[in-house]
Amino acid sequence: MLKCRTVWRKLAPLAKCSSTLCRQNVRRTGLNNGRTPVCVPAARMSTGPVGGGGDNLKYALLVGAVSAGGLLYAVVTMKSDQRRYKERMEELSTRPQKTSITEQTQSEPPAVPEDQPAAAPSIEETSSPAEAEAPKEETAPEVTDTPPVVDSTPVSLKLPSHAPYLLIGGGTASFAAARSIRARDPGAKVLIVTDEPDLPYMRPPLSKELWFSDDPAVTETLRFKQWNGKERSIYFQPPSFYIRPEDLEGAENGGVAVLNNRKVVYMDVRGNKVKLDDDTEISYDKCLIATGGIPRNLQVIERAGEDVMKKTTLFRKIEDFKSLDKVSRNVKSVTIIGGGFLGSELACALGRRSTESGLEVIQMFPEKGNMGKVLPEYLSNWTTEKVKTEGVKVLTEALVKSVNCKDDKLEIRLKDGRVVTTDHIVAAVGLEPNVDLAKSAGLEVDSDFGGYRVNAELQARSNIWVAGDAACFYDIRLGRRRVEHHDHAVVSGRLAGENMTGASKPYWHQSMFWSDLGPDVGYEAIGIVDSSLPTVGVFAKATAKDTPKAATEKSGTGIRSESETEDTAVSPVASDTPSPAAEHKDDFGKGVIFYLRDKVVVGIILWNVFNRMPIARKIIKDGEEHADLNEVAKLFNIHED
Repeated sequence: MLKCRTVWRKLAPLAKCSSTLCRQNVRRTGLNNGRTPVCVPAARMSTGPVGGGGDNLKYALLVGAVSAGGLLYAVVTMKSDQRRYKERMEELSTRPQKTSITEQTQSEPPAVPEDQPAAAPSIEETSSPAEAEAPKEETAPEVTDTPPVVDSTPVSLKLPSHAPYLLIGGGTASFAAARSIRARDPGAKVLIVTDEPDLPYMRPPLSKELWFSDDPAVTETLRFKQWNGKERSIYFQPPSFYIRPEDLEGAENGGVAVLNNRKVVYMDVRGNKVKLDDDTEISYDKCLIATGGIPRNLQVIERAGEDVMKKTTLFRKIEDFKSLDKVSRNVKSVTIIGGGFLGSELACALGRRSTESGLEVIQMFPEKGNMGKVLPEYLSNWTTEKVKTEGVKVLTEALVKSVNCKDDKLEIRLKDGRVVTTDHIVAAVGLEPNVDLAKSAGLEVDSDFGGYRVNAELQARSNIWVAGDAACFYDIRLGRRRVEHHDHAVVSGRLAGENMTGASKPYWHQSMFWSDLGPDVGYEAIGIVDSSLPTVGVFAKATAKDTPKAATEKSGTGIRSESETEDTAVSPVASDTPSPAAEHKDDFGKGVIFYLRDKVVVGIILWNVFNRMPIARKIIKDGEEHADLNEVAKLFNIHED
């Protein structure tokens, strides 16, 4: 009723004006034609002849136009009134809520709400450790030493509730996927969730170059010199590369945000959302699982008690490197259990330090020689002697029976009766893929190799991908596999990122891995390298150019897979230099070791032979039988100076 009255008040003057004009017109017509019959004006109004009838027609048209205009004005006015009425009602309904929020903010002290964890840090507090450890030289100019202003607002209110691309895990595979997503979708919003306090970093230097640094503050700067003398940071990118998680949703051009010190504990696949360890829920459009692995430990150490565990390091993260570096400077003896890649690298690194500090370094493993599960026996024995020259006491065929803490020392008793007394233990006995989310997400775990089973496109579900150590994929040449190396993390993460943006590419890459026993001896491997397989080795005399140091000088990077994975093998030209007969001499300077299965090469190790991985990759991809592997070895030009 109020609306109708308002409209009528606006239209009443127009209606009165129209009726007045009509009455005046009729009177005027009667006066001008008083002597004519009364019916004439009616006839003139209907026929419209020249004279007073034309004026009537004009007045009629004017009345019609005014009526139409009044109707249009009424409709527009009613719609405008309705809009203002809704806005007013919304304002009145929200006013009490705003008032209560303001009063609560002004009255309550800045305490943490009961439903939030008391120790939950703010985003600025979370990211500050990584920023402090990040290299200063690569930091953007706008980053200063002034501490960031910490907002007292609870973290759960600042985190994005939705991430178009959610990456679980903050390692190499996750970072490679983030860069790949942004390359194909420049406006993409990517959120990385990691339980580590650091920004994404590369792991290989933790057991290689960092130990050979002359900088006493290397544990703080995390910068190292490569074998070629060039310096770089362990972090993939400085803090200025990333945006804050709370700014992700409103970022106009997208970006990559890292949420540190948070762990995904539950995954709702149907609802496309995850739950963090602080009960925060984040929804996603597409998700990558790149949770990596967890270092294994010996059961005898786990059962030994808390005192033994305090003196044991499971080497995997930056904090493990810092801890072991500190321990090695304050104890007299360190024992490394494990003869694989990690154990042998750490043994050589600590052995080199022992010559200066007098540290006793012991390495023990159940095999007959270092890397006995990978290298043929003759080369494994040679490697063991090489490790000994680095100042390491090597105990072969050593099976740990028990570990006890006695007089603040660790007593390791072997099954053959030998007893080793040491101050600290480093357990380097392998990696267990992290599949904690498999149960809640309903994802399949491979019973033979471990890890999430994925298809050729690294998909576990229609909008869920897996990359890195946690992915168990099908290799079209070598069957189902799971790989735990840096190059695989880079390439699988990159491919997963491409497929998350619609590429639909299969994973056909043969990833490589490498290990350096100091700056003078190193090897690169590809495919299945298992010492239980038949092998054929072709060796030659090494030169000064055949070392990891020389290889990095040529490639310009210490992380050799960064350059190798970009290369494509062309048709190699074999060397014309005649190759000597394959002999297992005492000094294996450089060479190629072929691993065979059903007379087909399934794995290759390049021993002190570098920048030839595309050729090895092509040989495995071809899958052909070779009558004379000495001729195949010529493709690597190992006999050239």
